[in-house]
Amino acid sequence: MTPLLQNVKRSLFVRLALIFGITVVLFFVVISVSLQTINQRNSTIETIPDYFTRNIEDVIEDIGTPPNLGNAMRLAGELGWSINIRNPIMRWSSDMDSRLDVDGSVFDRTLTADAQVRTVNGEQIIMVQRGGYLFYLYQHSVGNNVFSSVVIYAGLAFAAFILFLNYYMVNRLLDPIRLLRRGAERIRKGDLSYRVKINRQDELGELTESINHMADSLQSMLEAKRQLLLAISHELRTPITKAKLRLEFMPPSEEKTQLGEDINEIELLISDLIEAERLNDEHSILISEPVQFAEFVEFVTGQYENYTGGFKISIPAVDEEFYIDKLRIRLLLTNLMSNAIRHGEENPIEVKVSFVGDRAILEIIDQGEGIAAEHLSKISEAFYRADSSRARGTGGFGLGLYLCRLIAQAHGGSLTIESELGTGTHITVELPRKPPSTESD
Repeated sequence: MTPLLQNVKRSLFVRLALIFGITVVLFFVVISVSLQTINQRNSTIETIPDYFTRNIEDVIEDIGTPPNLGNAMRLAGELGWSINIRNPIMRWSSDMDSRLDVDGSVFDRTLTADAQVRTVNGEQIIMVQRGGYLFYLYQHSVGNNVFSSVVIYAGLAFAAFILFLNYYMVNRLLDPIRLLRRGAERIRKGDLSYRVKINRQDELGELTESINHMADSLQSMLEAKRQLLLAISHELRTPITKAKLRLEFMPPSEEKTQLGEDINEIELLISDLIEAERLNDEHSILISEPVQFAEFVEFVTGQYENYTGGFKISIPAVDEEFYIDKLRIRLLLTNLMSNAIRHGEENPIEVKVSFVGDRAILEIIDQGEGIAAEHLSKISEAFYRADSSRARGTGGFGLGLYLCRLIAQAHGGSLTIESELGTGTHITVELPRKPPSTESD
């Protein structure tokens, strides 16, 4: 393979420059050929053929003096010429619209004693002066106009085809960019197992390899983090269990009560971490079973009916059966309700259940403090909290909404959060009738 072909194959910019260079050359060729063709055609009009100059006497005699207009019209049609006849009292033309201003013509050369060649607008015409009449003869332009139009339109059509071909080639050349964009979007959404497959050796091929290596590195780092969290969480269970056992032998006191609450909070955090990492695994197992969805939601949220701010639940008249992991959906509901109560500022909370096609829609609406717009896109990430102080009185550890999102996604659904600071928060969970894969013990 020659160095030039290697450069073309390995460089996207060289190929783009080559495509546009060929396009420019083809445009110049099309324009040049069209103009030359039109000019060649025009040259046949600008110069009078020898046949007419040699036989002009016969033409004038056939018309006659005084002129026979019928013969003039017949000759104009047979010869394909325009004939203009003038004298002080008449002006006649074989054409409805005389295209040349014969009065402005300029002498060129003499043909006979009463005939001469004249020029007007760069075109030669014949003028004969006989019997008190002036005869002007010149070629029709209709055929030339049609021909020129055909040449122009053909050139434009070919130029349009070249542009379309240019667009098609550039579009094909940039196809990998679309694949890279889709791949980067999937990786951004968390699908770190996705790899962009492009068999290219140019700059785009190198970029693809870099993105795939980046995904490999991210996946390795996240898997290492996951394994570390699981290991630490499991290892912490043993000392936590020992601490709870020793706590039981301590005499009752306020310090014992406070210490018990702290140990329970740490144990809850460990449980949430383990559950989140299990759900974050692409092979997470759901123990799905059929339940009447609205009835299940009503049963779980019933424990909050004595909430001082006011609790309301709206369910459809006709319930539907859905396959869910009851323990995990219960965890989702209790987390969402606890958040609504914690941040509801003693205002009413509403729970709505509805069915749209094969999907269940669960809505939890509070009228509390709300969430600022800059936090909405990150509020369901692990350990993220809108209040960075992490004070005990303002909430947990930032795992609640993260865990809820993972539970919804594990069921093949989604969790969306709408909120406005000072107005309240509206959380919507959509769940399909069955999870993507249902496994039961």
